[in-house]
Amino acid sequence: MRGGVRSAVAATLWLLAAGGANAATLYVHAGRLVDPVRGEVLADRRVTVVDGRVAAVEPWSAPPAGEEVLDWSAFTVLPGLIDMHTHVADGFGQSNDPAEPLKHSEAATILKGAEAARTMLRAGFTTVRDVGAFRGLTDAALRDAIAAGEVDGPRMVVAGAYITIPGGGGAVTGAPKGTVVPEAFRLGETRSPQEARDRVRYLLSHGADFIKLIATGAVLAVGSEPGALELTPEEMQAACDEAKAMGSYCIAHAHGAAGVKAAIRAGARTIEHASLIDDEGIALAKARGVWLDMDIYDGDWIEEIGTKEGWPAEYLRKNRETTDVQREGFRKAVAAGAKLTFGTDAGVYPYGLGARQFRYMVRYGMTPAQAIRAATTEAASALRLEREVGQVAPGFSADMVAVKGDPLADVTLLEHVAGVMKAGRVVAP
Repeated sequence: MRGGVRSAVAATLWLLAAGGANAATLYVHAGRLVDPVRGEVLADRRVTVVDGRVAAVEPWSAPPAGEEVLDWSAFTVLPGLIDMHTHVADGFGQSNDPAEPLKHSEAATILKGAEAARTMLRAGFTTVRDVGAFRGLTDAALRDAIAAGEVDGPRMVVAGAYITIPGGGGAVTGAPKGTVVPEAFRLGETRSPQEARDRVRYLLSHGADFIKLIATGAVLAVGSEPGALELTPEEMQAACDEAKAMGSYCIAHAHGAAGVKAAIRAGARTIEHASLIDDEGIALAKARGVWLDMDIYDGDWIEEIGTKEGWPAEYLRKNRETTDVQREGFRKAVAAGAKLTFGTDAGVYPYGLGARQFRYMVRYGMTPAQAIRAATTEAASALRLEREVGQVAPGFSADMVAVKGDPLADVTLLEHVAGVMKAGRVVAP
Protein backbone atom coordinates (compact mmCIF):
# COMPACT_ATOMS: atom_id res chain seq x y z
CA MET A 1 0.00 0.00 0.00
CA ARG A 2 2.73 2.46 0.94
CA GLY A 3 4.52 1.80 -2.38
CA GLY A 4 1.23 2.31 -4.22
CA VAL A 5 0.68 5.64 -2.47
CA ARG A 6 4.19 6.81 -3.37
CA SER A 7 3.61 5.85 -7.03
CA ALA A 8 0.29 7.67 -7.11
CA VAL A 9 1.79 10.79 -5.56
CA ALA A 10 4.74 10.74 -7.96
CA ALA A 11 2.39 10.34 -10.91
CA THR A 12 0.21 13.23 -9.72
CA LEU A 13 3.18 15.53 -9.23
CA TRP A 14 4.51 14.69 -12.66
CA LEU A 15 1.16 15.31 -14.32
CA LEU A 16 0.96 18.71 -12.66
CA ALA A 17 4.50 19.57 -13.72
CA ALA A 18 3.82 18.45 -17.29
CA GLY A 19 0.73 20.58 -17.67
CA GLY A 20 -2.06 18.20 -16.63
CA ALA A 21 -4.84 17.77 -19.16
CA ASN A 22 -2.99 19.75 -21.83
CA ALA A 23 0.04 17.46 -21.81
CA ALA A 24 0.69 14.95 -24.62
CA THR A 25 -0.42 11.55 -23.31
CA LEU A 26 0.20 8.03 -24.59
CA TYR A 27 -0.88 4.74 -23.03
CA VAL A 28 1.28 1.63 -23.47
CA HIS A 29 -0.42 -1.74 -23.07
CA ALA A 30 2.39 -4.04 -21.88
CA GLY A 31 1.57 -7.74 -21.92
CA ARG A 32 4.37 -8.25 -19.40
CA LEU A 33 6.54 -5.60 -17.76
CA VAL A 34 9.99 -6.33 -16.32
CA ASP A 35 10.88 -4.60 -13.06
CA PRO A 36 14.70 -4.90 -12.89
CA VAL A 37 14.85 -3.57 -9.32
CA ARG A 38 12.87 -6.52 -7.96
CA GLY A 39 13.63 -8.99 -10.74
CA GLU A 40 9.89 -9.43 -11.27
CA VAL A 41 7.62 -9.57 -14.28
CA LEU A 42 4.25 -7.84 -13.90
CA ALA A 43 1.44 -9.09 -16.12
CA ASP A 44 -0.87 -6.90 -18.20
CA ARG A 45 0.20 -3.36 -17.27
CA ARG A 46 -0.91 0.08 -18.39
CA VAL A 47 1.97 2.54 -18.62
CA THR A 48 0.84 6.15 -18.86
CA VAL A 49 3.34 8.39 -20.65
CA VAL A 50 2.97 12.16 -20.37
CA ASP A 51 5.27 14.44 -22.34
CA GLY A 52 7.91 11.74 -22.71
CA ARG A 53 7.94 10.58 -19.08
CA VAL A 54 6.24 7.78 -17.23
CA ALA A 55 3.36 9.17 -15.17
CA ALA A 56 1.86 5.91 -13.87
CA VAL A 57 2.23 2.13 -14.02
CA GLU A 58 -0.99 0.26 -13.20
CA PRO A 59 -2.89 -2.94 -13.97
CA TRP A 60 -4.34 -2.69 -17.45
CA SER A 61 -7.66 -1.00 -17.98
CA ALA A 62 -8.80 0.67 -21.16
CA PRO A 63 -8.09 4.41 -21.18
CA PRO A 64 -10.79 6.93 -22.11
CA ALA A 65 -12.13 6.66 -25.65
CA GLY A 66 -10.06 8.44 -28.23
CA GLU A 67 -6.76 8.31 -26.30
CA GLU A 68 -3.65 7.06 -28.09
CA VAL A 69 -2.69 3.49 -27.17
CA LEU A 70 0.50 1.64 -28.13
CA ASP A 71 -0.46 -2.03 -28.15
CA TRP A 72 2.47 -4.05 -26.88
CA SER A 73 0.15 -6.56 -25.24
CA ALA A 74 1.81 -9.44 -27.12
CA PHE A 75 5.28 -8.50 -25.84
CA THR A 76 7.45 -8.32 -22.75
CA VAL A 77 8.41 -4.70 -22.09
CA LEU A 78 11.67 -3.68 -20.40
CA PRO A 79 13.38 -0.37 -19.63
CA GLY A 80 15.49 0.94 -22.50
CA LEU A 81 18.88 -0.76 -22.51
CA ILE A 82 22.11 1.04 -21.56
CA ASP A 83 25.50 0.24 -23.08
CA MET A 84 28.27 1.64 -20.89
CA HIS A 85 31.15 1.15 -23.32
CA THR A 86 30.64 2.33 -26.89
CA HIS A 87 32.55 4.21 -29.57
CA VAL A 88 29.58 5.47 -31.57
CA ALA A 89 31.13 8.80 -32.55
CA ASP A 90 34.08 7.09 -34.28
CA GLY A 91 31.50 5.84 -36.77
CA PHE A 92 33.64 3.70 -39.03
CA GLY A 93 34.41 1.06 -36.45
CA GLN A 94 37.30 -1.39 -36.33
CA SER A 95 39.21 -2.48 -39.43
CA ASN A 96 42.49 -4.15 -40.31
CA ASP A 97 44.17 -0.73 -40.64
CA PRO A 98 45.47 0.69 -37.32
CA ALA A 99 45.51 4.19 -38.81
CA GLU A 100 41.92 4.03 -40.09
CA PRO A 101 40.73 7.03 -38.00
CA LEU A 102 43.14 9.33 -39.86
CA LYS A 103 41.71 8.46 -43.27
CA HIS A 104 38.33 10.16 -42.90
CA SER A 105 37.40 13.81 -42.74
CA GLU A 106 35.68 15.29 -39.71
CA ALA A 107 32.45 15.62 -41.69
CA ALA A 108 32.56 12.00 -42.86
CA THR A 109 33.27 10.79 -39.32
CA ILE A 110 30.34 12.73 -37.89
CA LEU A 111 28.00 11.43 -40.59
CA LYS A 112 29.05 7.85 -39.90
CA GLY A 113 28.64 8.49 -36.19
CA ALA A 114 25.07 9.62 -36.81
CA GLU A 115 24.40 6.43 -38.74
CA ALA A 116 25.89 4.34 -35.90
CA ALA A 117 23.76 6.19 -33.35
CA ARG A 118 20.58 5.42 -35.26
CA THR A 119 21.55 1.75 -35.47
CA MET A 120 22.25 1.56 -31.73
CA LEU A 121 18.89 3.11 -30.87
CA ARG A 122 16.95 0.75 -33.09
CA ALA A 123 18.72 -2.19 -31.45
CA GLY A 124 17.15 -1.17 -28.12
CA PHE A 125 19.95 0.93 -26.59
CA THR A 126 18.25 4.16 -25.59
CA THR A 127 21.25 5.41 -23.58
CA VAL A 128 24.96 4.90 -24.26
CA ARG A 129 28.16 6.04 -22.65
CA ASP A 130 30.62 6.86 -25.44
CA VAL A 131 33.99 6.27 -23.84
CA GLY A 132 36.31 8.03 -26.22
CA ALA A 133 36.62 9.25 -29.79
CA PHE A 134 39.94 9.40 -31.62
CA ARG A 135 38.96 12.72 -33.21
CA GLY A 136 38.41 14.69 -30.03
CA LEU A 137 35.01 16.11 -29.06
CA THR A 138 33.12 14.74 -32.07
CA ASP A 139 31.21 12.70 -29.49
CA ALA A 140 30.06 15.90 -27.76
CA ALA A 141 28.82 17.29 -31.08
CA LEU A 142 26.89 14.09 -31.79
CA ARG A 143 25.43 14.04 -28.26
CA ASP A 144 24.21 17.61 -28.66
CA ALA A 145 22.68 16.97 -32.09
CA ILE A 146 20.75 13.99 -30.72
CA ALA A 147 19.58 16.00 -27.70
CA ALA A 148 18.37 18.76 -30.02
CA GLY A 149 16.38 16.29 -32.12
CA GLU A 150 18.53 16.84 -35.19
CA VAL A 151 19.89 13.28 -35.25
CA ASP A 152 18.12 10.05 -34.30
CA GLY A 153 20.06 8.22 -31.63
CA PRO A 154 20.37 7.22 -28.00
CA ARG A 155 20.93 9.59 -25.13
CA MET A 156 24.72 9.98 -24.96
CA VAL A 157 27.16 10.58 -22.12
CA VAL A 158 30.60 11.31 -23.56
CA ALA A 159 34.33 11.41 -22.72
CA GLY A 160 35.50 13.87 -25.38
CA ALA A 161 38.88 12.19 -25.86
CA TYR A 162 41.34 9.85 -24.12
CA ILE A 163 43.75 10.83 -21.37
CA THR A 164 46.68 8.79 -22.66
CA ILE A 165 50.44 8.86 -22.92
CA PRO A 166 51.79 9.75 -26.39
CA GLY A 167 51.77 6.58 -28.48
CA GLY A 168 49.79 4.75 -25.81
CA GLY A 169 46.59 2.75 -25.83
CA GLY A 170 44.44 5.80 -26.56
CA ALA A 171 46.56 7.14 -29.41
CA VAL A 172 46.35 6.46 -33.14
CA THR A 173 49.31 4.17 -33.73
CA GLY A 174 50.55 2.03 -36.60
CA ALA A 175 50.46 4.79 -39.21
CA PRO A 176 53.20 4.86 -41.89
CA LYS A 177 56.48 6.39 -40.80
CA GLY A 178 56.43 10.16 -41.11
CA THR A 179 52.68 10.49 -40.63
CA VAL A 180 51.77 13.63 -38.67
CA VAL A 181 48.83 12.97 -36.36
CA PRO A 182 46.68 16.14 -36.20
CA GLU A 183 46.13 17.89 -32.88
CA ALA A 184 42.43 16.96 -32.88
CA PHE A 185 43.53 13.36 -32.30
CA ARG A 186 45.82 14.30 -29.39
CA LEU A 187 43.57 16.39 -27.13
CA GLY A 188 44.19 14.13 -24.15
CA GLU A 189 47.93 13.46 -24.52
CA THR A 190 49.55 13.61 -21.10
CA ARG A 191 53.18 13.54 -19.95
CA SER A 192 52.89 14.63 -16.29
CA PRO A 193 50.37 15.07 -13.46
CA GLN A 194 50.08 18.76 -14.29
CA GLU A 195 49.37 18.02 -17.95
CA ALA A 196 46.76 15.50 -16.81
CA ARG A 197 45.02 18.24 -14.83
CA ASP A 198 45.23 20.62 -17.78
CA ARG A 199 43.77 18.07 -20.19
CA VAL A 200 40.92 17.26 -17.79
CA ARG A 201 40.04 20.94 -17.44
CA TYR A 202 40.14 21.43 -21.20
CA LEU A 203 37.90 18.46 -21.99
CA LEU A 204 35.32 19.13 -19.29
CA SER A 205 35.13 22.81 -20.18
CA HIS A 206 34.66 21.94 -23.88
CA GLY A 207 31.75 19.55 -23.49
CA ALA A 208 32.95 16.23 -22.08
CA ASP A 209 30.72 14.71 -19.39
CA PHE A 210 33.44 12.63 -17.72
CA ILE A 211 37.10 11.69 -18.17
CA LYS A 212 38.45 8.46 -19.68
CA LEU A 213 41.91 7.38 -18.50
CA ILE A 214 43.98 4.90 -20.50
CA ALA A 215 45.67 3.35 -17.48
CA THR A 216 47.21 0.39 -19.31
CA GLY A 217 48.07 -0.71 -22.80
CA ALA A 218 45.38 -1.88 -25.22
CA VAL A 219 44.57 -4.96 -27.27
CA LEU A 220 43.67 -3.04 -30.44
CA ALA A 221 46.62 -0.65 -30.55
CA VAL A 222 50.03 -1.23 -32.14
CA GLY A 223 52.96 -1.20 -29.69
CA SER A 224 50.80 -1.25 -26.55
CA GLU A 225 50.63 -4.19 -24.14
CA PRO A 226 47.44 -4.77 -22.10
CA GLY A 227 49.27 -5.76 -18.94
CA ALA A 228 51.59 -2.74 -18.91
CA LEU A 229 50.87 0.36 -16.82
CA GLU A 230 50.97 3.47 -19.07
CA LEU A 231 49.68 6.42 -17.06
CA THR A 232 51.44 6.71 -13.72
CA PRO A 233 49.46 6.49 -10.48
CA GLU A 234 50.30 10.16 -9.90
CA GLU A 235 48.89 11.17 -13.30
CA MET A 236 45.72 9.19 -12.69
CA GLN A 237 45.32 10.69 -9.22
CA ALA A 238 45.76 14.21 -10.58
CA ALA A 239 43.20 13.60 -13.33
CA CYS A 240 40.62 12.11 -10.97
CA ASP A 241 41.13 14.88 -8.41
CA GLU A 242 40.66 17.55 -11.07
CA ALA A 243 37.57 15.86 -12.50
CA LYS A 244 36.04 15.63 -9.03
CA ALA A 245 36.80 19.30 -8.35
CA MET A 246 34.88 20.15 -11.53
CA GLY A 247 31.88 18.05 -10.52
CA SER A 248 32.68 15.09 -12.73
CA TYR A 249 34.60 11.82 -12.44
CA CYS A 250 37.08 9.51 -14.15
CA ILE A 251 36.67 6.05 -15.57
CA ALA A 252 39.65 3.92 -16.54
CA HIS A 253 40.53 1.61 -19.40
CA ALA A 254 42.60 -0.96 -17.51
CA HIS A 255 43.41 -4.48 -18.68
CA GLY A 256 46.34 -5.33 -16.39
CA ALA A 257 45.89 -6.19 -12.72
CA ALA A 258 48.27 -3.47 -11.54
CA GLY A 259 46.51 -0.87 -13.68
CA VAL A 260 43.10 -1.90 -12.39
CA LYS A 261 44.18 -1.42 -8.77
CA ALA A 262 46.04 1.83 -9.44
CA ALA A 263 42.98 3.29 -11.18
CA ILE A 264 40.65 2.25 -8.36
CA ARG A 265 42.97 3.81 -5.79
CA ALA A 266 43.12 7.00 -7.87
CA GLY A 267 39.34 7.28 -7.68
CA ALA A 268 38.04 5.84 -10.96
CA ARG A 269 34.27 5.31 -10.89
CA THR A 270 34.26 2.37 -13.32
CA ILE A 271 36.95 0.07 -14.66
CA GLU A 272 36.71 -0.81 -18.35
CA HIS A 273 37.74 -4.26 -19.64
CA ALA A 274 39.49 -5.45 -16.42
CA SER A 275 40.77 -8.33 -18.54
CA LEU A 276 43.61 -9.45 -16.26
CA ILE A 277 42.03 -8.46 -12.94
CA ASP A 278 43.19 -10.53 -9.97
CA ASP A 279 41.42 -11.49 -6.73
CA GLU A 280 42.85 -8.45 -4.95
CA GLY A 281 41.49 -6.17 -7.66
CA ILE A 282 38.03 -7.71 -7.42
CA ALA A 283 38.04 -7.31 -3.64
CA LEU A 284 39.23 -3.71 -3.94
CA ALA A 285 36.53 -2.86 -6.51
CA LYS A 286 33.88 -4.36 -4.24
CA ALA A 287 35.18 -2.56 -1.15
CA ARG A 288 35.32 0.82 -2.92
CA GLY A 289 31.96 0.41 -4.69
CA VAL A 290 33.60 0.64 -8.13
CA TRP A 291 31.75 -0.88 -11.08
CA LEU A 292 33.52 -3.34 -13.38
CA ASP A 293 32.49 -2.94 -17.02
CA MET A 294 33.74 -6.05 -18.80
CA ASP A 295 33.23 -6.54 -22.55
CA ILE A 296 33.27 -10.33 -22.55
CA TYR A 297 31.59 -10.73 -25.96
CA ASP A 298 34.32 -9.01 -27.96
CA GLY A 299 36.97 -11.71 -27.84
CA ASP A 300 35.06 -14.12 -30.06
CA TRP A 301 34.32 -11.43 -32.67
CA ILE A 302 37.94 -10.32 -32.82
CA GLU A 303 39.17 -13.89 -33.17
CA GLU A 304 36.72 -14.81 -35.94
CA ILE A 305 36.50 -11.62 -37.98
CA GLY A 306 39.98 -10.33 -37.18
CA THR A 307 41.49 -13.57 -38.43
CA LYS A 308 39.30 -13.59 -41.54
CA GLU A 309 40.00 -9.95 -42.43
CA GLY A 310 43.72 -9.96 -41.63
CA TRP A 311 43.81 -7.69 -38.60
CA PRO A 312 47.35 -7.12 -37.28
CA ALA A 313 48.88 -10.27 -35.80
CA GLU A 314 49.67 -8.26 -32.67
CA TYR A 315 45.95 -7.61 -32.15
CA LEU A 316 45.05 -11.27 -32.50
CA ARG A 317 47.85 -12.39 -30.18
CA LYS A 318 46.80 -9.97 -27.43
CA ASN A 319 43.15 -10.90 -27.85
CA ARG A 320 43.96 -14.58 -27.35
CA GLU A 321 46.00 -13.76 -24.26
CA THR A 322 43.17 -11.82 -22.61
CA THR A 323 39.82 -13.30 -23.69
CA ASP A 324 39.58 -16.42 -21.53
CA VAL A 325 41.29 -14.75 -18.56
CA GLN A 326 38.81 -11.86 -18.72
CA ARG A 327 35.84 -14.23 -18.74
CA GLU A 328 37.17 -16.09 -15.73
CA GLY A 329 37.67 -12.76 -13.97
CA PHE A 330 34.09 -11.87 -14.80
CA ARG A 331 32.89 -15.14 -13.30
CA LYS A 332 34.87 -14.47 -10.12
CA ALA A 333 33.56 -10.92 -9.88
CA VAL A 334 29.97 -12.12 -10.14
CA ALA A 335 30.55 -14.77 -7.47
CA ALA A 336 32.23 -12.21 -5.19
CA GLY A 337 29.27 -9.82 -5.44
CA ALA A 338 31.22 -7.01 -7.11
CA LYS A 339 29.20 -4.40 -8.97
CA LEU A 340 29.06 -4.98 -12.74
CA THR A 341 27.57 -3.02 -15.59
CA PHE A 342 26.86 -3.84 -19.24
CA GLY A 343 29.51 -2.55 -21.66
CA THR A 344 30.35 -4.03 -25.04
CA ASP A 345 32.97 -1.91 -26.85
CA ALA A 346 30.53 -1.23 -29.68
CA GLY A 347 32.53 -0.26 -32.73
CA VAL A 348 34.96 -3.14 -32.38
CA TYR A 349 32.09 -5.23 -33.77
CA PRO A 350 29.33 -3.75 -36.02
CA TYR A 351 26.98 -1.36 -34.26
CA GLY A 352 23.66 -2.88 -33.24
CA LEU A 353 24.90 -6.32 -32.19
CA GLY A 354 25.63 -5.46 -28.56
CA ALA A 355 22.79 -7.49 -27.08
CA ARG A 356 24.81 -10.60 -27.97
CA GLN A 357 26.75 -9.94 -24.79
CA PHE A 358 23.78 -10.88 -22.59
CA ARG A 359 24.22 -14.57 -23.38
CA TYR A 360 27.91 -14.35 -22.42
CA MET A 361 27.11 -12.72 -19.10
CA VAL A 362 24.73 -15.57 -18.31
CA ARG A 363 27.20 -18.18 -19.55
CA TYR A 364 29.85 -16.78 -17.20
CA GLY A 365 27.86 -16.65 -14.00
CA MET A 366 24.95 -14.19 -14.06
CA THR A 367 21.27 -14.98 -14.06
CA PRO A 368 19.27 -13.34 -16.86
CA ALA A 369 17.79 -10.99 -14.26
CA GLN A 370 21.29 -9.92 -13.16
CA ALA A 371 22.39 -9.35 -16.74
CA ILE A 372 19.32 -7.21 -17.44
CA ARG A 373 19.90 -5.28 -14.22
CA ALA A 374 23.50 -4.61 -15.33
CA ALA A 375 22.14 -2.97 -18.51
CA THR A 376 19.43 -0.98 -16.74
CA THR A 377 19.49 0.00 -13.07
CA GLU A 378 23.19 -0.68 -12.39
CA ALA A 379 24.26 1.18 -15.51
CA ALA A 380 21.97 4.08 -14.64
CA SER A 381 23.51 4.34 -11.17
CA ALA A 382 27.04 4.29 -12.56
CA LEU A 383 26.04 7.13 -14.92
CA ARG A 384 24.50 9.14 -12.07
CA LEU A 385 21.20 8.90 -13.94
CA GLU A 386 19.44 6.56 -11.51
CA ARG A 387 16.45 8.94 -11.26
CA GLU A 388 16.21 9.39 -15.02
CA VAL A 389 16.65 6.03 -16.80
CA GLY A 390 16.88 2.31 -16.08
CA GLN A 391 13.31 1.74 -14.87
CA VAL A 392 9.77 2.00 -16.18
CA ALA A 393 8.45 3.91 -13.17
CA PRO A 394 6.75 7.23 -12.44
CA GLY A 395 8.98 10.22 -13.12
CA PHE A 396 11.45 8.32 -15.34
CA SER A 397 12.06 8.98 -19.00
CA ALA A 398 9.73 6.77 -21.03
CA ASP A 399 12.48 4.59 -22.51
CA MET A 400 11.26 1.06 -23.28
CA VAL A 401 11.94 -1.95 -25.45
CA ALA A 402 9.55 -4.73 -26.39
CA VAL A 403 10.55 -8.32 -27.09
CA LYS A 404 8.68 -11.51 -27.87
CA GLY A 405 8.77 -14.16 -25.14
CA ASP A 406 10.34 -14.02 -21.70
CA PRO A 407 13.92 -12.63 -21.55
CA LEU A 408 14.20 -13.71 -17.92
CA ALA A 409 14.00 -17.29 -19.21
CA ASP A 410 15.90 -16.72 -22.48
CA VAL A 411 18.08 -13.63 -22.42
CA THR A 412 19.01 -14.07 -26.10
CA LEU A 413 15.57 -12.68 -26.97
CA LEU A 414 17.07 -9.23 -26.37
CA GLU A 415 19.08 -9.66 -29.55
CA HIS A 416 15.90 -9.10 -31.58
CA VAL A 417 13.78 -6.28 -30.18
CA ALA A 418 10.30 -5.85 -31.61
CA GLY A 419 9.83 -2.23 -30.56
CA VAL A 420 11.79 0.68 -29.11
CA MET A 421 10.60 3.85 -27.40
CA LYS A 422 12.84 6.71 -26.29
CA ALA A 423 11.42 9.54 -24.17
CA GLY A 424 7.89 8.62 -25.21
CA ARG A 425 8.59 8.47 -28.94
CA VAL A 426 8.37 5.17 -30.79
CA VAL A 427 11.51 4.83 -32.92
CA ALA A 428 11.28 1.19 -34.03
CA PRO A 429 10.06 -0.75 -35.79
